[in-house]
Amino acid sequence: MQIGEMADATGLSRDTLRFYEKRGLLRARRSANGYRDYPPEAVDWLRYIRLAQSLGFTLVEIEADLPLLANPDASGEQLRSALARKLQDIDRRIDGLQALRGELARRLGPDMEECPLRPSLPD
Repeated sequence: MQIGEMADATGLSRDTLRFYEKRGLLRARRSANGYRDYPPEAVDWLRYIRLAQSLGFTLVEIEADLPLLANPDASGEQLRSALARKLQDIDRRIDGLQALRGELARRLGPDMEECPLRPSLPD
């Protein structure tokens, strides 16, 4: 499958495919004329990468667990652990954002009318 066909099959741009190849996330053989020739299973692999990204995994995380992700049927327990770690990370980030929201709301309160960025005085 050439790069244009792969782009059409996955909805990814040619530049994205080249980027993934450069990072080692995707492999293509080169035909005699130098064109990339992707194996048919690369479509499923790319969908898998995109799904992992949509679940909050970065390319660095995907690259680190590449062998794990390459065979998900044999790695169910490890994948569950990775998902659980990602969920904990998101929960920590939500907690941090809620604390930040509370502080911003406090600074917009009536006791901060003069200058909402001045340091708070101790009680």
